[in-house]
Amino acid sequence: MYIRVLNKDAKVALVGLGYVGLPIALAFAKKISVIGFDINEARVEMMRNAKDPSNELDSSAFDDCDIEFTNDIEVLKQANFYIVAVPTPVDDHNVPDLTPVLKASETLGKVIKKGDYVVFESTVYPGCTEEDCLPVIEKISGLKAGVDFKYGYSPERINPGDKVHTLENVVKVVSGSDSESLDVIAKVYELVVKAGVHRASCVKVAEAAKIIENTQRDLNIALMNELSVIFDKMGINTYEVLEAAGTKWNFLKFYPGLVGGHCIGVDPYYLTYKSSQLGYNSRVILAGRTINDEMAAYVAKKTVQAIIKSGANIGASKVLIMGCTFKENVSDIRNSKVADVVKELQGYNVTVHVTDTHADSAELLHEYGFGLETEISRDYDAVIVAVNHTAYLEFDENYFLSIAKPNALLVDLKGIYKEKIKQLKYWSL
Repeated sequence: MYIRVLNKDAKVALVGLGYVGLPIALAFAKKISVIGFDINEARVEMMRNAKDPSNELDSSAFDDCDIEFTNDIEVLKQANFYIVAVPTPVDDHNVPDLTPVLKASETLGKVIKKGDYVVFESTVYPGCTEEDCLPVIEKISGLKAGVDFKYGYSPERINPGDKVHTLENVVKVVSGSDSESLDVIAKVYELVVKAGVHRASCVKVAEAAKIIENTQRDLNIALMNELSVIFDKMGINTYEVLEAAGTKWNFLKFYPGLVGGHCIGVDPYYLTYKSSQLGYNSRVILAGRTINDEMAAYVAKKTVQAIIKSGANIGASKVLIMGCTFKENVSDIRNSKVADVVKELQGYNVTVHVTDTHADSAELLHEYGFGLETEISRDYDAVIVAVNHTAYLEFDENYFLSIAKPNALLVDLKGIYKEKIKQLKYWSL
């Protein structure tokens, strides 16, 4: 299979062309023949015109690529090596929603042939690929996994907005159904990953490796968030404490903040869900999730308390939130905890205005029920800088004084204006 792929006698297909699938597809398309498949026709048309719907890649990324973008299953049948990179969210009760990956498996069942390969990249709990996805493919295709077609799992490590840790220079974990498939899958990925690959012993190990990467970060951030609550009661600045502690060689530099997005705020629930199915109820992981999920309410409460202490009528107060994407310098609003801050403040009858240099107003309105302000007022009782977009780093205290009341509060969640605010009231996590 590897030689066929290398010689363009066999095509690689990416199923799902979001922030993970598209950059992988384009990277491969500079080396081999690729089919980019997505069920969203509008997105497919954008990519045909060299535009990334996720706004992560510029048009030059599409140059010199041997790729056909399609939503036609008949075109997808032309491939022999399939890579699945569809979302794996949780529902409103934080239960894994496997609908996208199972739908993708149904599609694969309709196109896969004897001798083909399928590799899943979507983040799932250990066992999902072999216990949930493959049976769907087998049922529809009539083929036997590991016998009629080979399979593997290679967790995605795409970091939105990161121009340093890109696909080609981050080690790729790969796994296969047997030694032969592992070797083929590893060699195919080595075509585009200069940093090389790590060959996991089995699919479950690769799945588990992915899930704990983000679980570890979630727990470390939860610790920082809990410390920020404690230090706030002590009247000391968390960032100053972390700066001092960071002088020790083995201190891990994590910081407090709102934990949203489609990875850190979601992946741990996949692990705890599977754990509970096996009879073990997680304590540490879920405790961290609880702390992080409560931070939006905590930020809103601290803001409201400050407004009340200033003597303002909370029902007539107005707050500006700057930044509402799930992280800095990206347009992605999925699972943004800033939306929770907006909801919490509105629960106190506060008028909330939101601005963002990257987000789309229509998308926000559809997803969360609020859009972006086109004009910033000059009489805010509080300004919350929730996301540290690069554009916000240029602002000084004079800017905030120009848009806020004299006794207003500046909430600096990321501590980017620490020691720079002298006249306004200042608070950070």
